[in-house]
Amino acid sequence: MAENRSVWGIEIGQYALKAIRLQYAESSDQAVAVAFDYVPFPKILSQPDAIPEELIPQALETFLSRNDVQGDLIAISVPGHAALVRFIQLPPVEASKVGEIVKYEARQQIPFALEEVIWDYQPLGDGIEESGYMLDAEVGLFAMKRDQIMKQLRPFTESKLEVELIQIAPLALYNVLTYDELGIRPGAEGAGQDEHVIVLDMGCDNTTLLVSNGSKIWVRNVPVGGNHFTRALTKEMKLSFAKAEHLKCNATKSPDPRAVFQALRPVFNDYVSEIQRSIGFFSSVNRQAKISRVIGYGNGFKLAGLQKFLQQNLQYDVERPDTFRSLSGDSVLNAPLFQENMLGFAVPYGLALQTLGLTRIHTSLLPPEIATAREVRRKKPWAVLTAAALLSGVALSMIGNGITYSAVHSEPWTEAVSEADALGTQVNGWKSNYEAAEGAFNGVLAEAEALVEGRRNMLWPEVYKAIDECLPRERGDQKDNTDIKLRNRINITSITNEHVADVGEWYKTLLEDQKATMSEEDQKTAPQGEGYIFTLEGAHYHDEEVNPQMQGLFYVVNAFLKPETGLQNWTITAEDGTTQDVGRLGISHVRAEQLSRYKIPYDPRGPEAALAARDGERRTDLFGSGLGGRFGGANSRLRSLGGARGFGGDDEDENDRGGKEGRSRGGRSRVRTVPGQGIRQPFDDTAENVEQIWQTDFIVEFVWKPIPPDERVDEQAAAAAAEDAANDSANSTPAVPEKIEFDD
Repeated sequence: MAENRSVWGIEIGQYALKAIRLQYAESSDQAVAVAFDYVPFPKILSQPDAIPEELIPQALETFLSRNDVQGDLIAISVPGHAALVRFIQLPPVEASKVGEIVKYEARQQIPFALEEVIWDYQPLGDGIEESGYMLDAEVGLFAMKRDQIMKQLRPFTESKLEVELIQIAPLALYNVLTYDELGIRPGAEGAGQDEHVIVLDMGCDNTTLLVSNGSKIWVRNVPVGGNHFTRALTKEMKLSFAKAEHLKCNATKSPDPRAVFQALRPVFNDYVSEIQRSIGFFSSVNRQAKISRVIGYGNGFKLAGLQKFLQQNLQYDVERPDTFRSLSGDSVLNAPLFQENMLGFAVPYGLALQTLGLTRIHTSLLPPEIATAREVRRKKPWAVLTAAALLSGVALSMIGNGITYSAVHSEPWTEAVSEADALGTQVNGWKSNYEAAEGAFNGVLAEAEALVEGRRNMLWPEVYKAIDECLPRERGDQKDNTDIKLRNRINITSITNEHVADVGEWYKTLLEDQKATMSEEDQKTAPQGEGYIFTLEGAHYHDEEVNPQMQGLFYVVNAFLKPETGLQNWTITAEDGTTQDVGRLGISHVRAEQLSRYKIPYDPRGPEAALAARDGERRTDLFGSGLGGRFGGANSRLRSLGGARGFGGDDEDENDRGGKEGRSRGGRSRVRTVPGQGIRQPFDDTAENVEQIWQTDFIVEFVWKPIPPDERVDEQAAAAAAEDAANDSANSTPAVPEKIEFDD
C-alpha cells in the first residue's frame, strides 16, 4: 500500500482535461473521492486549427488555479493507440531469471532500440512457481517511444508539477474493471473469473477495447470515435463542425431526429463491424473464453441510440455505468458536473487507484532517470548531514594546511596569475565569437520570419485547392479511356510564388503575344498593388489528331484556363458539387506559355518497358516554341501568336521552327534543358508496343492578391443589384425620350 497521501489522476483527452482526487480510508478499506475537475478545451485537439501546445498548458493553468495540489501525488495517462502492448507466454524459467527473459523478448518485440523507448512489464495470468521455476507464466510488455513520453510530460514539468506515475489508458481501464466491477483486490493475485468482460472507452478519435476476466488482459485500439459521428453530420447535413457536434449531443431534441440518425447510421455500422472483428479475433486465439457483457465508458458512449444499437448487433448485454460502485465521496459523486461527465472519468479513476496501491498493476512508463533523481532528492537530507560531517573534517584539515601555506610563494603565485590572465583572454575571445555567431543567427532568423510572415492563414490552402479543382480530369464515361493521348490529364511538376510590391511591374515585362492567353478584360487592364506572382510548371501528353484546339498549348488553354471549371473563372463548381472560389479569391491575369514540345517513346506496359525504346528519335527545342519562345534577343522574335506553329500544331519540325524570343523578369531566367537536344537518331519502328507521343512542357502564371472571405464580392449578385438599381433609376426618371436612335 502506498503512503497515505492524496492522489490526483489526470487524463488529458482530445476534448477536455479530466482529474479526480482520491484518498484511502484505512478504516473502511475504501477509496474516497474528495475533489474533481473538468476543464474542456476551446477546440477539440484533433481539429486542424487547434494548437495543442497552447491549449493544454492553458487548461492545466486553469486546473491549478482552482485546485491545490501541493503535497499530492500525481498520475497521468498516455493514449493506448500510441503505445506498444504485447502479451508473451514464457517457457518454464527460473523465477530469478524472468527479468532477463523479458528483456530479451523486449528486444525482439519492440521495433526500436531499447534506449529510444520507455518500457515496463507485468506478470499476468495464472502462472505458478514450483521448485524455483515459473510455469505457465504470461507477461504483459508495455512500451512507448521516449520522445512521445516526454511530449506528454512536458506541460506538467513546465508547470512545475512532479508526476509520480505514467500509465497507458488501457491499463487504467483494467484497474477500474478489476477494482470497481469485479471486486478484485491486490491480495487476490491470480484470481480470475470464468467469464470475460469487454470494456469500451470511446474517445474523440479512437475507442479502446479491453477484454479481461481479471487475470488475463487483451487490448486493441478501434480507430472509430466520437469525431467520426460528428464528421458524418457535417458531410451529410452540410453543417459546421461546431453545429454538428451540438446536434450529435442533442440528437433526440433536434427538429428531425430521424434524419440525424440516418446520417449517423454508416458510422454506427462501421463501429459495430470493427468491434465484431476484434471480438472474433480474440475468440479465435482464446477459444475457451466466454464473454458475458460489455461495459461502455467515455463521453462518446452517451451518444443517443449507441447502447441499444450495440446490444442488438453484438448480442451481449451492454452496460453504461451511472456511478463507480466501489468509490465513496458523495460531494464528488453527486456533483452535477461529475454526473454529466462520469463516463469520461474512468481513466483518471484507474490512475488514482493504482497510485494508491489498490490494484494489481504496478507498471509505470515514468522515465527511469526522473525516478532515480526523485529518489536521490528524497534521501538528500541524510546525504547532506553526511556531507556536512565530512566537510567539517576536511575543514579542520584545511585549516592546518592553511597555516602552513600562509606565506606567499612568489614564483607559484606569478605563474598562477599569468595562467588566469591567459584564461581571461581566451574567455573574452570565446565571448566575442559567440556574440558574432549570435548576431548571424538572429539575422538568418529574421530573414526566415520575413519569408513566412503573413502566410500562416487559410487563404493559401484555398489557392492550392483552386488550382487542383481547375485541373482537367476524366468525368463519366471518360474514366474508361486508356489512351494516354486522349486522357484529360495535366502534370504539374512545380508551383512557386514570389511576393512583389507591385504586380504591375510583372505585367509590364510581358510581351503582347505572351498576354494572348489572358482573358480580354485582363489584357486591357494591368494589375496594381502588392501581391504574389504564381508560376506553375508542368507537362501533358494530350494530342487529339482530329482537333488541333486540343493539342500542345491549345489544350492547356482550353482545358485548364478557359472552360467553365478553369482558372479564368470567377467561381467554379467542384467535382463534389461545392462552389470553389477562383477569381473571387483574388486570382487574375492568368496566362499560359509553351516551353517545348517533343516526342518521347511510350510503352503502355509501363516505364521500365519504355526505357528499352530510348534509342528512338527525340526532337527537342531548348528554347521552346510558340508564343515568342523563352530565350534569345529581344529583337529576334520570329512569329506572333497567330503564326506560331508551336502553339499546338502537330508538325514534326515545329520544335525546330518554334519562336526563339526570350525574356528575363526581375533578373531571373528559366532554362529548360531537354536530354537529346540537337541529336536525331532513327526510330526503332520494330519495337513492340512502343509508340512515339508528343510531350508538351509549359508554364502557367497568374497574379494573386489575397481577398479574405468576408471581403469577397459575389460578382453575379453585384451585377444583378447594379441592374436593379439602373432599372429603378430609369423608372423614376420623369422625362423619357419617345424614340432612341443608334448610329450604324
